[in-house]
Amino acid sequence: MRTWSLRILRQSLRLALSALDLLAVAASAAFKSRAALQVENLALRQQLGVLHRSVKRPKLTSADRLLWAWLCDVWNDWRSALVIVKPETVIAWHRKGFRLFWTWKVRSGQPGRPAVPKDVRELIRKMSRENPLWGAPRIHGELLKLGIDIGETSVAKYMVRQRKPPSQTWRTFLENHVKTLVSVDFFTVPTIRFQVLYVLLVLAHDRRRVVHFGVTAHPTAEWTAQQLRDAFPWDTAPRDLLRDRDRIFGDEFKQQVKDMGMQEVLSAPRSPWQRAYIERLIGSLRRECLDHVIVFHEASLYRQVKSFLAYYHESRTHLSLAKDTPEPRPVHPPELGAVVAIPQVGGLHHRYERHAA
Repeated sequence: MRTWSLRILRQSLRLALSALDLLAVAASAAFKSRAALQVENLALRQQLGVLHRSVKRPKLTSADRLLWAWLCDVWNDWRSALVIVKPETVIAWHRKGFRLFWTWKVRSGQPGRPAVPKDVRELIRKMSRENPLWGAPRIHGELLKLGIDIGETSVAKYMVRQRKPPSQTWRTFLENHVKTLVSVDFFTVPTIRFQVLYVLLVLAHDRRRVVHFGVTAHPTAEWTAQQLRDAFPWDTAPRDLLRDRDRIFGDEFKQQVKDMGMQEVLSAPRSPWQRAYIERLIGSLRRECLDHVIVFHEASLYRQVKSFLAYYHESRTHLSLAKDTPEPRPVHPPELGAVVAIPQVGGLHHRYERHAA
């Protein structure tokens, strides 16, 4: 920084000396006659023309550049006296000097706005992603409550830019409506004679309970509507019903949903993650039961599904329920006795309890 300041000082001194030379020339010219000045100007221009023809690229010092950069600011007719370089070159010198001046001033002056720490920038982006409905004022207020002193414009600078209008995610929708939402879905199971059977599941989201299920070889719209009435008798229907866009849910099913005071929520085409809870249940039922047995007919499939759902509700722990079961299962402390294994689902699974000897 000291070397830079000395360089600027030297160039300023050279510019001052050049200006003094010009003033001396102007003072001497004041005592000459007009005719003598014109002759002298003609002689000087002729010599400059010879120099310009003989020297393709004249060598200029930094003081020369500073002088012309200063002249283009204080003299309106500076272009008429310019011979050795183009006017655009002088303008470029002036702009370069402007940049050098402000670079020196910034480096030697007072520091500007402090940089935002990396952890604060990451926190702003995290808040912006997790809360798409929040703007810069809301995130700024949240940061102030965390003891982070930062400007609102800085928050707006580091926010994540949303390509689409902000909207809640399907996960947020499911969590907000978990107590008033049920899902319905079909899945197929082949029999030993290569017949295809259909299983309908009605899942309540609050405790992952299967409210109702049915098995049929011919899933008509009338049959599906009847299963819905059996699942929610006596005005026990929830507020929202989530399903896919399968044609098996016909007009009669839609009318039944409307008559029961429920609102249908349709997932997007080919988007099973929007019905994650019931899709996970179907996967568990296949992996933990149906993939290990042979189905003979409707009654056989009905018994297998019923047996698994009893295990599912009363014995199988769930991650989403804090390792509890849909029907809360008591904890058996060691004082109750030894651990005993109880077969479930025909021996495919076991339940472990403590019984006194």
